[in-house]
Amino acid sequence: MKFHYYPETDSLYISLSEKLSTESQEVSSGVVLDFDSDGRLVGIDIDRASQTVDLSRLEAEALPLLSVSLANTSSP
Repeated sequence: MKFHYYPETDSLYISLSEKLSTESQEVSSGVVLDFDSDGRLVGIDIDRASQTVDLSRLEAEALPLLSVSLANTSSP
């Protein structure tokens, strides 16, 4: 699972799978679910993310994680 935040568009994409999206469905204003060719959920796109979710923190509880990686792609 990967979280991608795009500040230029204030959108957050949560990638749940490496599979490509073949179908999308808007389930709420600015929230789109992406599905693969088998109908499985592969991603969640949230427009106006900073107005919709708290981007200042990320919590995980009891996830069976094998690794965690943080990438800082912002410019100094």
